Parts: sequence; structure tokens; C-alpha cells
Amino acid sequence: MSAPQPLLYPLVALAGGALALFSLFRFFVRLRRDGLVADTPAVRIRSAAQGYVKVSGRALPAGPAPTAAPLSSRPCVWWDYEIAQQQRDSKGNVHWRTVESAASVELFALVDDDDSRCLVGPVQAEVTPTTRNVWYGSESHPAGPPPESTPLLHMGEWRYTERLLGVGERVCVLGEFRSHSEVGDRDAATAAKLHEWKQDQQSLLARFDADRDGKLNAAEWEAARQAAASESQGAMLQSAIARVSVISQPANGEPFLIAPLSAADLEKREKLFAALYFVLGLLGVIVCAWAIRGAS
Repeated sequence: MSAPQPLLYPLVALAGGALALFSLFRFFVRLRRDGLVADTPAVRIRSAAQGYVKVSGRALPAGPAPTAAPLSSRPCVWWDYEIAQQQRDSKGNVHWRTVESAASVELFALVDDDDSRCLVGPVQAEVTPTTRNVWYGSESHPAGPPPESTPLLHMGEWRYTERLLGVGERVCVLGEFRSHSEVGDRDAATAAKLHEWKQDQQSLLARFDADRDGKLNAAEWEAARQAAASESQGAMLQSAIARVSVISQPANGEPFLIAPLSAADLEKREKLFAALYFVLGLLGVIVCAWAIRGAS
């Protein structure tokens, strides 16, 4: 076997150096990310404080029915898809061009073992799906769900890729936890109270018709409105306050992760990725050093 040509050594050194720089950069990025994932304690939804949190639970629809995936119509709580078309360049080489893609932006519920719940807004999240399918067809959109078994040879110039997060799957979520309290709409409650009073005109006039002329003038109607607002506000303050909590993209750049893993398994996965980048970086350094030595 002949030795590499001298001209190849600089090219190999350049490729090895580029691989080392890229991999080591990603390693340090992952190292910081690993620290955030590992140092963020897992908490229950009920006791979660405002800010960056790690919580686990079952992924369920936020409404009465699950979301239907656009390509296959399968029930899920999150989806994304891509449609690509097979094309050939002037040399006859085949490549795939993405012509359509989208991802779910709908909220879904996260319910833990205490039946505490919050909402998850998956926009900009790094979602690990529970289902991923790739299949092919002759039309720009599939006629139905993917086949149960994937054939060895694909048929059709269109490729469909769909990723789903299934209903009821146990997931771990890291993101920004925000909550606010709702006591209702005061204006709507006031209007409803006035509508209720109008149904009994005699009682309304007896209470607010100060000049006893059988009708309410502007000043008397304003007094009725103020009384309705006061009563509505009192009723709202006495009613139970609804606390709405949502986990969404962090404002300070922390990772926003949704994965069908336990908190411990998620930490292991993140460390594995960091280790792989480190090994690639080390390999790049070795290749670069070998090429530099060979060129000298």
C-alpha cells in the first residue's frame, strides 16, 4: 500500500484540526448544559417555584381531546413533520429537498403523581419524540398513516417524516416555570349582574329609581352599575382563585428540554453526548498531529 501523497498531509491536518475545534467547542457547550441539567433539582409541580425547573409527569391533552398529527391523524400531545421531494441535479445525483415542515405549538398538560398539573408550551423546545416514522409516496401529502413495516426499497418521489409525543407518556421537562392567578373578568361579571337585575324591573326600580318617575336616568343607571361592580368584585374575591402555571422557553438561554425519560436518565443522556464530543475532539487532535508529523 503506497504512502499518502505529501499534498494530502496538510488537507488531513486541516480536517483533523477543524474536527477537533468543533468537537471540543461542542464539548464545552455540553459541559455547561450538563451542569444546568444536573444542578437543577427535580421538584413536584405543586411546590415548584417561579424560574428554571425540572419536573416530571404524564403528558396529556390540555383540552378534552388530543391533538391529531397532520400527516397521519394519530392522537398525540406534540408533533412535527417534514415533507421532502426527490430531485436530481444536472449530473444525475439524487438529493432530497424539503418543501414543507411544521411543528406543534399547542399547549399540553403535565400531570404528576399527586395529580398536580401545569401546562407546557413546546415552542422552541428540544423535544425527544416517542414515535418517529419515515415513509414514502407518490403524492405531495400521504394518503394515510405510515405502513406497519418499512420496506427495504422506498417507492415514490415524496418522503414523509413525522415525530410524535404520545398521549400519557411519562416525560421530564426542563424550562421556565411561570404562574399567575386568575379571579375572573370584572367587566364581564358586572355586565352579567346587571343583566340579572334587568330581569326583575320592579326590584331594579325600587332600588335605584331615586326620583320615583318609573325609569332610570343616567345618574341612577350609573349608580346601579357601580353597585353591580361592587357586588361582582366582592363575589370574585370570595371565590376560589385559579392558579395557572405554564412551562415555556427560558428567558436566559437555559436549555428547554422535553424528553420521555426519567430525570436520572435525562442526566445520563446529556453526559453521554458530552463524552462523545470529547472523544471526537481527541480523535481530531490525534489525526491532526499524525498529519503534521507525516508532512514534516
